[in-house]
Amino acid sequence: MISALLITFREGLEAALIIGIVLAFLAKTGNRRWFKQVWWGTITAVLVSILVGAILFYSIGALEGRAEQIFEGSAMLLAAIILTWMIFWMRKQARSIKSQLHTEIQAAIGSGSSFGIIGLAFVAVVREGIETALFLFASTRTAESPILSASGGIIGLILALAIGYSLYKGSSRLNLRTFFNITGLLLILFAAGLFTHGIHELQEANIIPTVIEHIWDIGNILPEGSAFGNILTAIFGYNANPSLIEAITYFVYLIFTLIFFLIPTGIKAKASDISLPIK
Repeated sequence: MISALLITFREGLEAALIIGIVLAFLAKTGNRRWFKQVWWGTITAVLVSILVGAILFYSIGALEGRAEQIFEGSAMLLAAIILTWMIFWMRKQARSIKSQLHTEIQAAIGSGSSFGIIGLAFVAVVREGIETALFLFASTRTAESPILSASGGIIGLILALAIGYSLYKGSSRLNLRTFFNITGLLLILFAAGLFTHGIHELQEANIIPTVIEHIWDIGNILPEGSAFGNILTAIFGYNANPSLIEAITYFVYLIFTLIFFLIPTGIKAKASDISLPIK
């Protein structure tokens, strides 16, 4: 539940920020007539994202045994790679995203084409939507309950929309550097577990060798099926008895990713504060 909440909150807020920036700029420059195109692009992107999610979730139902393990493992590895890329990309873009969007909006308005504004909103939302669908699919493979995972995802989206709306109205501000640093750190921990669990699935399918099946076993101390064990499994990919390859993968990924993540980016807090007043 917590991992799904974090994913939808982060991805939803990113999309809300972009759409908010677009709407606020159009309003401030007297171009409200383009609002309809922004919403058309947003709605279309949401529908495409839902379709992609449905394909992911229902395609796994047609698979069994080794094919299912290969599919799940590959999806988890792909999700972890994309999630890692997204963390670093958005952290880098936080400093200049507002000015870049303003430039793109002006170019679209200057061309006089509705498709320019529709496409701008569509690309911004569909990227986050497809990523969310992939991450949620991967997270439900380790979640304690699909219902709890879905509930967490819905709560995360509601929070993202609420904060995005308040930013658009100018009633609050958001320090992007702090936001992306905190959520990025949590998502790195989640991605490490996701990556390792993908390795586990491919080991089950005999694609990757096990070498040593269990290098330790603390299942009698902290079972994966316990309440706390479920939380650790869903968020951090906890495994009470990992193989040698799984343990190496987890710590190598975590150490190198955290080293690069903790390197200062030079983004100043003032440059990273965003509010989107429409007046």
